[in-house]
Order: sequence, then C-alpha cells, then structure tokens
Amino acid sequence: MAHPKRKISTTRRDKRRSHDFSTPRQLAVDSQTGETHLFHRAHVHEGNLYYKGKMIVEGYSS
Repeated sequence: MAHPKRKISTTRRDKRRSHDFSTPRQLAVDSQTGETHLFHRAHVHEGNLYYKGKMIVEGYSS
C-alpha cells in the first residue's frame, strides 16, 4: 500500500477543497427583454444581441 512521503498540511488540504463548495453564479434579468442572463455578459433574445439593456447587434446568430 502506498504511503505519502510527507504529511499534507491542513492549509494545503483546505486549498484543494476550496472549489468543492463554490457559490452558484449570480443571474440578472434584462430590463428591456426580461431575459435571464449572467452578469456582465451579452445575451441573445429573439435573434438580437443585448448588453446592459441595449441592443448591440441586430440579426445576431450564435
């Protein structure tokens, strides 16, 4: 059976585990379209690209 050469410190262990319980991403609701999207991200609604409640690109296809 394999044994570690050195003891892993509690700090190192906790750093490794820090990503296991990350918080969920926050969602925003666009005031113009009512579309739910991630903060600071553009989103597509009915073929148009919106950012901060303004239409950026008309006829956008992802």
